[in-house]
Amino acid sequence: MTKVTEFIRRAEGKTLFSIEIIPPLKGQNINELLNSIEPLMEFKPPFVDVTYHREELIDRVASDGTIERIPIRKRPGTVGICARLMERFHVDAVPHVICGGFTKDETEDVLIDLYYLGIDNVLVLRGDPEKSAGIFKPKAGGHTYASELVTQVDNMNKGILLNAETEMHATDFCIGVAGYPEKHFDATSFDTDYAHLKRKIELGANYIVTQMFFDNQKYFQFVERCRAEGITVPVIPGLKPLSTRKQLSVLADIFHLEFPKELVDEVNKCASDKDVRQVGVEWGIQQCKELMAYGVPVLHFYTMGKSDNVSQIARQVF
Repeated sequence: MTKVTEFIRRAEGKTLFSIEIIPPLKGQNINELLNSIEPLMEFKPPFVDVTYHREELIDRVASDGTIERIPIRKRPGTVGICARLMERFHVDAVPHVICGGFTKDETEDVLIDLYYLGIDNVLVLRGDPEKSAGIFKPKAGGHTYASELVTQVDNMNKGILLNAETEMHATDFCIGVAGYPEKHFDATSFDTDYAHLKRKIELGANYIVTQMFFDNQKYFQFVERCRAEGITVPVIPGLKPLSTRKQLSVLADIFHLEFPKELVDEVNKCASDKDVRQVGVEWGIQQCKELMAYGVPVLHFYTMGKSDNVSQIARQVF
């Protein structure tokens, strides 16, 4: 398989197209997901990201009437989906690997499975806290920070496993990490956020994918600050077309984003979410054109399993 950084190098300055998808809920048919993204293969994405999900605690009534909290993974299947993507679409898969909800040993086993499948790219993330917790707490025996997970993957690239008595052929993972143009919500300041990002690069990360943003100036400032900090790896912008009025508040709340006033004003003129979706497409087209003129290596779309609005944008810019 080909590394993300190698795809970028081979493109020689041409902007590439890529997407991120979410595994279906447990028990659902994977073909619905595959069929939904098939139209996007027209734009020849060299790689597709697949998110990874921790368990959630759900309340279940026991036979004696008491309520017990049961851990369940609602969206398993990341590794299997990666294999299907490679087989069906002949693209490289980039699975997410997260700290939250997994021990170091469980993570090692997943990485070995990926190695056996010939998957050479991973996006390493801390992951979200449990919904009921509010703050992030690692699973017992797990990593607290993405930087620790980067170190584990980098160690495997050196043939080092958690069990020092076990020898392994060195892996060759290309390691991606997340960057936050509008600051990670847990970071105390922009300065500490950039310091943490730089640390991940020093520990072995090879490229950065940003959180979604709707104001390109946020991305431009982020890249400039990265370069000023000595971070020279590719910085891939993450994008999501706005599709409903509700997303103005939902996305701002979940991802701590700031929407440009011009975009908010246009959405407020809309009579329906169908109109909002069209505004989102038009805004996305302009965003992409400006980013391509800036020379971004990849336009990376968070599809959420949908493809029609991303297709409309890609058709205008590729």
